[in-house]
Amino acid sequence: MTVLLLGLGAACCLGFGFVLQQDAAQRAPIQDFLSLRLLLDLARVPRWVAGIALMVAGMALGAVALGMGEITLVEPLMATNLLFAMALSRWLTRQRLGWSGWGGLWLLAGGVTAFIVAGRPVGGRAVNEPLRHWLVMGVVLAVALILAACAKRLRMRWEAPLLGVAGGLLYGLQDALTRITSDRFDRGGLSGVFMGWQPYMLVVLGILALVLVQSAFETAPLRMSLPALTAAQPLAGIVCGVGFLGDRVRLTPGALAWEAAGLAAIVVGIVMIGRHPAMPPGTAGAERERELESH
Repeated sequence: MTVLLLGLGAACCLGFGFVLQQDAAQRAPIQDFLSLRLLLDLARVPRWVAGIALMVAGMALGAVALGMGEITLVEPLMATNLLFAMALSRWLTRQRLGWSGWGGLWLLAGGVTAFIVAGRPVGGRAVNEPLRHWLVMGVVLAVALILAACAKRLRMRWEAPLLGVAGGLLYGLQDALTRITSDRFDRGGLSGVFMGWQPYMLVVLGILALVLVQSAFETAPLRMSLPALTAAQPLAGIVCGVGFLGDRVRLTPGALAWEAAGLAAIVVGIVMIGRHPAMPPGTAGAERERELESH
């Protein structure tokens, strides 16, 4: 129950934070796209700073949850951040949920429940196979970087979703490294943490993911980037959890079927919620949405 509450608290902070960040990022100069200058410009916007503060709080709660539970349990819970983002957006826009909003909500909530109940995630010892460890991490990182590179070369309509997926993959990888860092702290305290490479990689991944996500928020309305980010993060986290963190889920045919159905429901629910009118583009976002449609 503690892990459940921490995971939902993290999702709440992340969802609210993403809405505030996108509201500020959509007004940033387009020449800052995929540049560190974007972060420097946004740092002068109070609403963006508030959004980042909420995101940091959400990550801190998520880190505590990851220290107490399995990443295969925490990641689906944190995917519900889109529900909280939609709640804030709905309050701002006064939009009714309608069938698509309620359908997306129930699919997301039901998918999370089905995956957790069917999979019964349990933790274990991290796999002591460096090759496997680096292979899984390398694949996730490589896919994220390839998507980011493609986003610079494809039509404007595809930039935000691709950058959202890339950012989500990096956040999922970051969550896996947070779990490892937490385990190192439990075994050796602060000295054990800073003797490893994981905290330094966390900083690098955090900055890179922040640039990708803010660039996605800058180029298109929230509904085009946040669903992709929210869907990619738990998938990357689960891959890392099973791949090298030692997490285990049930692998019987029936359990696998329900787990796959649960993950599919999560992705579809996220897309339905993200495309709902209650996820507003804002003034600048509306102009860019019309520009995207013209392309």
